[in-house]
Amino acid sequence: MTKQGGGGQRPPGMTDVARAAGVSAQTVSRVLSGHPHVRERTRADVLAAVARLGYRRNNAARMLSSGRSRTIGVVTLRTTFYSRAAVTSGIERAAHAAGYAVSTATTASLDTFAIETALSRLTDQGVEGVILSVPLISGSARLEELTRATPTLTIDGSRTDATEVVAVDQSLAARLATRHLLDLGHETVWHLAGPEEWLEAASRRVGWRTTLEAAGRTVPPPLEGDWSPASGYRAGLVLGRIPDVTAVFVASDEMAFGVLRALRELGRRVPEDVSVVGVDDIELAEYCAPPLTTVAQPFAQMGELAVAHLLRYIAAPETVPEPESVEPRLVVRASTAAPAGTAALTD
Repeated sequence: MTKQGGGGQRPPGMTDVARAAGVSAQTVSRVLSGHPHVRERTRADVLAAVARLGYRRNNAARMLSSGRSRTIGVVTLRTTFYSRAAVTSGIERAAHAAGYAVSTATTASLDTFAIETALSRLTDQGVEGVILSVPLISGSARLEELTRATPTLTIDGSRTDATEVVAVDQSLAARLATRHLLDLGHETVWHLAGPEEWLEAASRRVGWRTTLEAAGRTVPPPLEGDWSPASGYRAGLVLGRIPDVTAVFVASDEMAFGVLRALRELGRRVPEDVSVVGVDDIELAEYCAPPLTTVAQPFAQMGELAVAHLLRYIAAPETVPEPESVEPRLVVRASTAAPAGTAALTD
């Protein structure tokens, strides 16, 4: 065991195992995650060092006989947003059905170092693969190293060189929403976007803008929220005071709830004066007043696909990652209508 300050002892770490086995920490990680492309002599040396040092004794005991932990890791953002919780729930159900446990590491920010730290915690636990449920915009050398060592999948459209991707086509979600409002007869569509650093928000903004441009319509300046109902409320107070606003595409249902409240307080009726479309189709969308037209994202299906892809990737890590895109679906409810004095366009 290794001494720590004050005369106490700390449990051995991966670097201790690597030193004892005469290999790199990355090789130790590959052995403990059951990676097939490790020489048998090296695997035996690492497992012997694990046993001798008592490295993560409980986890290692399950792995020594089979070299597998039957555990997958999930890196997710620490948040109360429904979409994050719904995807994680779908992952857990699918993993458990396949005989796998799930270990979750949360991060408070989208900072690359924070994501690296969360991913390192999971690989240190000996997970067989990792699902990155965070909108990763920029990678790093360390992140590439970690995802090469352990089969990794992302589900927010982001990727590193070593990850497989399952994603909803967020640009299509925006196009569905914007096209719906234009087809109702609205001259243009205003947009309340999500945070600029989120890939989903960026893709939805592009889909909204290109749809308006393709239709030859004016592109209003987008507003930006932080996914919360409060930010939607603040934006709604701005939009509701602009007389020309008759249609708004909001980048999430939760922000749309805030927009609906602000419009109501300003005396702007929905949908008679302003039509509103959200994204996600969370459970509350059907029960707000009026029921919200939204673009549904298949959260449960995303979780199931993520697990299926990851398990396939674990079984054959040498395969070239193949992205899979899932199509969103427009759900029309009572928050959208033709603008006053007009009729919706028909095909």
